[in-house]
Amino acid sequence: MQLYNTLSAEERAKLIDEAGQERLTLSFYAYAKIENPKKFRDDLFIAWNELDALGRIYVAHEGINAQMSVPADNFEAFRDTLEEYDFMKGIRLNVAVEQDDHSFLKLTIKVRNKIVADGLNDETFDVTNKGIHLKAKEFNQLLDDPNTIVVDFRNHYESEVGHFEGAITPDVENFRESLPIINEQLQDYKEDKNLLMYCTGGIRCEKASAYFKHQGFKNVYQLEGGIIEYTRQIKEDNIPSKFIGKNFVFDHRLGERITDDIISQCHQCGKPCDNHTNCANDACHLLFIQCDDCKAAMENCCSTECLEIIHLPAEEQKKLRKGKQVGNKVFRKGKSDSLVYKKSGNLSNQPLAKAISNDVRQKIKQKKVLIGKSEHYFKNAKVAQFILSNKNLSVGDKVLISGPTTGEQEIVIADLFANGVQVETANSGDQITFEVPFRTRLSDKLYKIIQPS
Repeated sequence: MQLYNTLSAEERAKLIDEAGQERLTLSFYAYAKIENPKKFRDDLFIAWNELDALGRIYVAHEGINAQMSVPADNFEAFRDTLEEYDFMKGIRLNVAVEQDDHSFLKLTIKVRNKIVADGLNDETFDVTNKGIHLKAKEFNQLLDDPNTIVVDFRNHYESEVGHFEGAITPDVENFRESLPIINEQLQDYKEDKNLLMYCTGGIRCEKASAYFKHQGFKNVYQLEGGIIEYTRQIKEDNIPSKFIGKNFVFDHRLGERITDDIISQCHQCGKPCDNHTNCANDACHLLFIQCDDCKAAMENCCSTECLEIIHLPAEEQKKLRKGKQVGNKVFRKGKSDSLVYKKSGNLSNQPLAKAISNDVRQKIKQKKVLIGKSEHYFKNAKVAQFILSNKNLSVGDKVLISGPTTGEQEIVIADLFANGVQVETANSGDQITFEVPFRTRLSDKLYKIIQPS
């Protein structure tokens, strides 16, 4: 009986590519009394592992919180596994706006004290006495009411790249911090204002709305299904979006574009940008916003210190990662003195630029053709090795390297080696190597970008 992952992320990505199945990225949550979270966890793992369902799931005595990737062909079978539990019968599944077959590469189900760390003592108030749920159209209407206060219950790194117009965006690291801050800030508005709240998928607001009603707020509302469901509804019903920018998501994509507005800046140079990345230094992994130019110049690092570290021998890097103090720094959520253009807290609604990725005409102008797959994983940046499986490749060609961890990186081939010999053109079947300013992985694919004649 398998109750844990046996494949690495790289191996799983390769199997997904070979299967060629469309996958759906989705999320859901449910508050319920679960007597035995450990048994519940194991039962889910067995059922979902058989369906090739992947994701990050938390279960607790109070319920379940899940972000997942499921093969489209297994979607109904997956839903059936939920229907076996009374509290998940008919549960709403928030399906992502943008699909990515590599959004999750492992099935991780963890038993936690709570499905969202909120710092609240649930025994002190009625967690079922929640706010009024609003659909997208109703949410927009209440936003237009001058008697409304709208609050973003996400973290600073989420709201920085996208938020609703006029929202209060607390400068917090986590949900637990935001509750007392907002409560104190809005003490004078309990009786006469509409308190309108939102988050990514609705789960944080589910608890927050009950908490604020307990604190004496009379008119409490929440966005049903969060930003994910709001986006689906506005696209389906042609409703104007009052959300601007990107919705931060917790899989490798790190964001879904809702509107073309870019409201944030590259944290290193200040150029309009809303693409999050994690620092390439394994002892850092700082989450920050980085434009393509800085990504190339800094080799995906957040600082010159980290840039120097990734060029050290592997054993020296390993030594630098030892110790509890260092471990506590890993996966910090985007605050560092080296990030000169980081903004959080009181954020502007004014776009700094428009994203070109959603420009249909731009997509028509540029086509890509799969020409090879990665053959080797290098721990350090600078070298990429692929086997050409289709077409030739020449110096001066523009290519796209794409993978679940690498993301999408475009470069122009400056120097090219085929089977160990420097060449101007490599042909199908050749083993090729060339320089890249980042690390490539075995799951990466190589595309040739073809410009129209």
